[in-house]
Amino acid sequence: MDYQEYEQLFDEILNNSQPPYPYDNESYLNYTKLNKSRMHRWDKHLVLSENLCKILRDIKTHLHWLIITEPWCGDAAHSVPFLIQMVAQNSLITYELQLRDSPPFMIESYLTNGAKSIPKLVVRNENGDDLLNWGPRPKGAQELLNRLKASDTDFEAIKISLQQWYNNDKGVTLCQEIAELASNTLF
Repeated sequence: MDYQEYEQLFDEILNNSQPPYPYDNESYLNYTKLNKSRMHRWDKHLVLSENLCKILRDIKTHLHWLIITEPWCGDAAHSVPFLIQMVAQNSLITYELQLRDSPPFMIESYLTNGAKSIPKLVVRNENGDDLLNWGPRPKGAQELLNRLKASDTDFEAIKISLQQWYNNDKGVTLCQEIAELASNTLF
């Protein structure tokens, strides 16, 4: 699916009087509502670094980006809008969004420490070979999550801390990580 279809999926879930699993759970429905708002805010205000834009524009071969995500995922809400804007920097880059929990279950090939953590970006060449993958979150957010989990912080406090991290970082770390991966792998 493309980004517009992904956004429509949010609306279908949120406007459904009997949403499908897992959105029949009020928590998942609330996450989805929050994530729609977060994505909308990023779509309006995100800024890609000039360095990253130059790297992406300098790509001279066709690439396909596979982005594995779900509407309920908070980390995805903070990353997917950036990834979509990255793709828009070069017409040689195409993309598709795949849902983690729906066929063809692409996440099974891209586990993080044995877990189905998302979002996940997989960059493939024109032959369909994987060149790199990134995810599920920028390094700083991952380090924060690891620290909070190690100190037995409750889930609500973890969510708030991660949200603050993403708001303060403004996508800078994500842009740096993708720029570094692209520079080291694609050139």
